[in-house]
Amino acid sequence: MIVIGITGPTGAGKTTVLNVLRELGGAVVDCDAVYHELLRSEGPMRDELRARFGAEIFDENGDLRRKELGAIVFGDAGALADLDAITHRHIIEEVERRAAQARAEGRPAVALDAIALLESGLGERCDVTVAVTAPEDIRVGRIMAREGIPEEYARSRVNAQKPDSWFEERCGYTLRNDGEQGALEAGARALFRRIVLENPGSGRPPVQG
Repeated sequence: MIVIGITGPTGAGKTTVLNVLRELGGAVVDCDAVYHELLRSEGPMRDELRARFGAEIFDENGDLRRKELGAIVFGDAGALADLDAITHRHIIEEVERRAAQARAEGRPAVALDAIALLESGLGERCDVTVAVTAPEDIRVGRIMAREGIPEEYARSRVNAQKPDSWFEERCGYTLRNDGEQGALEAGARALFRRIVLENPGSGRPPVQG
């Protein structure tokens, strides 16, 4: 089974690319969703966060008090590093568990969807990495349509993220979204087929039709 890391800035079209992989029989692990699930579930990650930052970072319902945690870690490089180390370790463990499950199910490929794929260390656990990028105006338009927010706010979010070149230089492959969904889907389909054919450990083709 091929492990494919998918990353790129928000609004670039990662969801479209991931849906293509699903159609081809692959599995997708949303790393941001994994993080939020771990935050909601009583377990080792919450225990470590409590031990490091105090029980008060969770409210009476067990929900994370983000402002309280933010007040602790922002401006304190050591605390922020500890937060990243704790959360990244547990996310990686859960992602690897889900990837193993996909392998046991006979899935031909699994994609790890993560904006911080390269920073968190997850990229090192992938056979290949793919950057999904798009021009600023396309990203702004997609974010506005998806979240119903004004252009100024959408553009500020885009400008706050790393540039396309950062992702493209660090990933093995790039899918460039120029605004045509059909073209992006076709490009993703061709790329996934190519990745599997070029990987000697693939075992069997991941795509049909």
